[in-house]
Parts: sequence; C-alpha cells; structure tokens
Amino acid sequence: MTDDPVSGPEPLLDAVVRRAAQLEAATAAPVRRMKIQSDGMTVEIEWSVEGGGAPRPAAPPPAVREPAADEGAVAITAPAVGVFYRAPEPGAEPFVKVGDRVEPGQQVGILEAMKLMNPIEADQAGLVTEILVDNETPVEYGQPLMLLKVDPESAGGE
Repeated sequence: MTDDPVSGPEPLLDAVVRRAAQLEAATAAPVRRMKIQSDGMTVEIEWSVEGGGAPRPAAPPPAVREPAADEGAVAITAPAVGVFYRAPEPGAEPFVKVGDRVEPGQQVGILEAMKLMNPIEADQAGLVTEILVDNETPVEYGQPLMLLKVDPESAGGE
C-alpha cells in the first residue's frame, strides 16, 4: 500500500491516474491500453512489448507523410502514443521551423500523452529539413515527426 492519505472515489481516482503516469514514465514500453473505472475501482494497464504479443497494425496510420530519403538525415520520432504539438501554446510560434538549427537537448515539440505534456528534444545537432506532422496531430509510438540533417561533427554518437 501507500502512505498517501486518499479517501473517496475522486481523490482515489486521481491518485490512481498519477500512479499510472508514474509507471508509464518508469517503463521503456509505451502504454498500449488503459482502463480506469471509479466507484467499483477497476484499473487495467497494458503495455506494448517489442517483438511480443502485441498485434501489429495491418496498415500504417493514415495521412502520415513518408520522410524523403536523404543521406545524413535522421528522424526525431514520437516517444509514445499521443498528440504532437509544435508550439508551447495555441497561437505561439513553433519551437522549430524548417531551416532552423538545433542542438542536442533542444526542445522541438511537445507530446501530450495521458494528459501529461512531455517535451520532445533533439538527440543531436543538425538542421531541420522537414516537418512531417502537423500541429495537434495524433501520433503513434516511433512515428517520425521531423527530419534533421545531422552536423558531421555530431554524427559520431551519443
């Protein structure tokens, strides 16, 4: 059990949702399905397992632009299933645009997953050559969001 003083269905449900979000953040696999009920208290969380029993989709998600084949380009991908945002808030300038130079650790977007806003950061330095996903678009785990032309000196590794 936990030391958190929780009583009643609403605070209990809030606590369960917080714990589920903590579990998701602590695991490498993304949440595949979550079911939370309130008064009768049911919690079901199912994680995707790489190469495991999770069925693969029959076809790629619709309206996904394929990245152009470009030598030296790497994709920044979605770390989980969620909604991709290019800007910190509605009406604000996007974090990056085509032609912008990014550095490792620089925020390039936001992924809303389970009502949590997760920053998406560049892994390496480079030039944004293409943005593949529109603002406020649902994305899948591993889906390419944008392409970077990697700086030769940073291509050596992490």
